[in-house]
Amino acid sequence: MGTVFKKQVTRPLPPGAEIITRKGERVAKWKDRRGKSRTAPLTVGKDGSEQRIMTESPYYVAKYRDGGGVVRVEPTGCRDETAARQVLADLERRAELVRSNVLTAAEAAIGDHQGTPLLDHIRQYVEHLEAAGCSTEHVANVTRQLRRVADECRFSRLGDVDRNTFERWLNEQTKAGMGARTRNSYLVAAIAFANWCSEPTNGRLPNNPFTRMAKLNEKADPRRRRRAMTEGELTRLLDVARRRPVLDASTVRRGERKGERYANLRAETVERLERLGWERALTYKALVLSGLRKGELASLTVAQLNLDGPECYAELDAADEKNREGSHIPIRDDLAADLRDWLAAKLATLQGEARRLGGPIPARLLPDAKVFDVPEKLSKILNRDLRLAGIAKRDERGRVLDVHALRHTFGTMMSKGGIAPRTAQAAMRHSKLELTMGVYTDPKLLDVHGALAVLPQLPLAGPAGLASVLMTGTDPRTVAPTVAPTLCNQGQTGSFPVNLGEVLEALAGRGAVAVTSMPVNTKDPLTTAVSESSLVGATGLEPVTPSVSSWCSSQLS
Repeated sequence: MGTVFKKQVTRPLPPGAEIITRKGERVAKWKDRRGKSRTAPLTVGKDGSEQRIMTESPYYVAKYRDGGGVVRVEPTGCRDETAARQVLADLERRAELVRSNVLTAAEAAIGDHQGTPLLDHIRQYVEHLEAAGCSTEHVANVTRQLRRVADECRFSRLGDVDRNTFERWLNEQTKAGMGARTRNSYLVAAIAFANWCSEPTNGRLPNNPFTRMAKLNEKADPRRRRRAMTEGELTRLLDVARRRPVLDASTVRRGERKGERYANLRAETVERLERLGWERALTYKALVLSGLRKGELASLTVAQLNLDGPECYAELDAADEKNREGSHIPIRDDLAADLRDWLAAKLATLQGEARRLGGPIPARLLPDAKVFDVPEKLSKILNRDLRLAGIAKRDERGRVLDVHALRHTFGTMMSKGGIAPRTAQAAMRHSKLELTMGVYTDPKLLDVHGALAVLPQLPLAGPAGLASVLMTGTDPRTVAPTVAPTLCNQGQTGSFPVNLGEVLEALAGRGAVAVTSMPVNTKDPLTTAVSESSLVGATGLEPVTPSVSSWCSSQLS
């Protein structure tokens, strides 16, 4: 026979607690957040030195023997004893069904999980993702998405998870303006969580309730279409990024002269701001010339750069790359020179700070020192730089410029420069060529008009020239009909089954004939009847009397 009870728990002494003796027992007395006086008996910690208060949990737990004969203690989530005993009765009934072989132990375990708070399952799933080595960003996104679904769909327990409710929520979000890609990310997170819950080793769900839920077509509903930047825009952006920290600091923000740049700055402040502008401009340049993503660039350390060999490169760790493979990133010579100057300036700054503080002067940068201090809100900084540079954030087609658009610029510039598609794919580190050519190449910046120059020249006579040729018959380049009349049709005189156009062109090339007239065979529109009188010698020969075929043969021989 099971029982229900409230657990005794210990906690540290509350702040401002007073220890008093009541009825021969030492107790702690304090006031809670509502100002109400509270007391609790004292207990000694395991080490014998720390004093803690002993309190009773407000929730009941159930103690019973399951179908396998194992004693279990399960939380009921009930403050009321009657409700807690009802939960205990359900647990004991399920245990009896297992002992009677009506339910399997796995089915009973699934039933036990149904009453557990959903947030507990989400927390354990997040721990599973962390143990699997998923990135911090991915874990944070999944946690946020699952918690939002649980909150807005009102899934308080695992047993509340329902497909229809989730589908209705997704449809409402789509109508409210959620993009297809964002909607699909919520769906993928929910499916992955339900798959984990339905694994046999977990035994939390009998099956995945979200199986076969359809995704939306992200290509048909692109909410953030990016464009590549032109070379002129990049030049202006780097110039503004270099100067803006000093300009902002010297601009008056309030008063009658608001907006004017006349504030006096100390020399060390100007030096610090100029160094910040240099780092910001170099960050943009590195993103454009290497194709690195923002997070990948932010992860680079000094030890991962090789700037001294004939071919400079950076070694990207697998944990910091999107596809988790690790890559060898080539670095162009001019960018490598900028990076060497930047690292030398960072070392000089550290040495100057060490001299000022009287500490040991470093001889080199630490291997794990970050190359760039990439701010989390780089997108907002880029927006301000674009505004000052006079570059539109969104173009006439609704495409935007953001930090990731610099990677689009990298791919577009390679295609524009004539780089082979397979080489561009390797530089972009894409698994599919379609992604490089279709998504990360902006056709608006490609010289499609100039590419037409490689097509052959095809001169075509105008209407006046064509009429002159037909009247005089003196143009040897005239294209004759390509279909010859058929042999021995009734009403034809000396027709022959050859390509008349080719024959006449060959004869015209030798100066043997010129075309004067070509009657059309009205019985067969695809053939042309040629009479002996239609071929006239170009050199003053008299009309020939033999058959046309024999005459042509003699001329060609």
